[in-house]
Amino acid sequence: MALTPIRLALALALLNFTATQASRVLLALYALQFGAQPVAVGALAATFSAFPMLLAWVAGRLVDRFGSRWPLMFGATVGGLGMFVPYLAPGMPSLYVAAAMNGLSFAFYTVSLQNAVGMLGKRGEHAVHFSNFALMVAAASFLGPLISGFSIDYIGFGLTCLTIALLALAPLALLAARGGLLPGGRRREGPAESLGSMLADRNVLKVLAASSLVVSGIDLFQFYLPIYGHDIGLSASAIGVILGMFAAASFVVRVVMRRLIARFSEEKLLAYAFYISAVSFLLIPFFKSAVLLALIAFVFGLGLGCGAPITLMLTYSQSPQGRSGEALGLRMTVNHLARVIGPLVFGTIGSAFGLFAVFWINALMMASGGVLSHRAAPAATPEAQQRTGAAHREDRFPD
Repeated sequence: MALTPIRLALALALLNFTATQASRVLLALYALQFGAQPVAVGALAATFSAFPMLLAWVAGRLVDRFGSRWPLMFGATVGGLGMFVPYLAPGMPSLYVAAAMNGLSFAFYTVSLQNAVGMLGKRGEHAVHFSNFALMVAAASFLGPLISGFSIDYIGFGLTCLTIALLALAPLALLAARGGLLPGGRRREGPAESLGSMLADRNVLKVLAASSLVVSGIDLFQFYLPIYGHDIGLSASAIGVILGMFAAASFVVRVVMRRLIARFSEEKLLAYAFYISAVSFLLIPFFKSAVLLALIAFVFGLGLGCGAPITLMLTYSQSPQGRSGEALGLRMTVNHLARVIGPLVFGTIGSAFGLFAVFWINALMMASGGVLSHRAAPAATPEAQQRTGAAHREDRFPD
């Protein structure tokens, strides 16, 4: 099978995002091993998001100008080196360094890869390519927690850091050999357009708001479920399996996502996703069985698992000509602003009122997102249904 540009991009996504998901679970559990309180784990989560919040928009502008290959190599290198730090010098300070370096890696790597996937698609292929990209992310979200959980139980925290570091560096070999297949940059003529001109678009603002709610829900689930599991005495392997069930459900729903979009609008599908996730957050504190928590995690994944790819597609399709990387970087900036604020706020809430409050306030946030998305949904006219169905038929066959 020939390594086409889109297949290269998908392989790069699977490798890097598996390492990223594994590192998030590892660092959270490692912090608990050192006796960290929920507010400290929340601060660790926020550290992941500091560089994406500050630099993602800048990274997007660089990707628009210079292409994807070199930002991807930079991101892979920084992420891999970051995981060597807690291996060489175990302790809470090294966990914060590793989280910060992983965040810097994520800012450059993810914006570059998302933009490459969009640019590699011709008219009518974007839904297929972004859906396949979302499947790789879902597969990585399943593999990452499993790798992290089982590695911790069988080889310990230190060697797990080394394993994930090597996995994070693996894309460098592909990029060195075949990185030329990825899209190059495009120099702009005339004065640079301002950020304000993009933020003036109300459609862009709506997508950014929905996207920040989606990532907040997913991230808080992934960070606070391990804390809850630890409190009720579950092993690292059990916690890894529960988180893996969320990723497995995300994979399942993304397989059929294009059909769901053809039947509903993107906004309605997003509203239903928010409602399902709200119910899941409400149920978590009532159960201590690993099996039942895994079932709830699966239902949660069936809901919010399609949220990120929907907002990703909308961001790319609505971006101004020649500024898709910048728009995707802005999306990441807003998402990670929520990721910085959310863990700090909910870490404080968890320390003061317990984890019940964390899960139930999250349920309220998700329900609010569902109401807003439902109100934004366009009317499903027969003409719109015909266009959606035609687009779905056109997108059925990937490269």
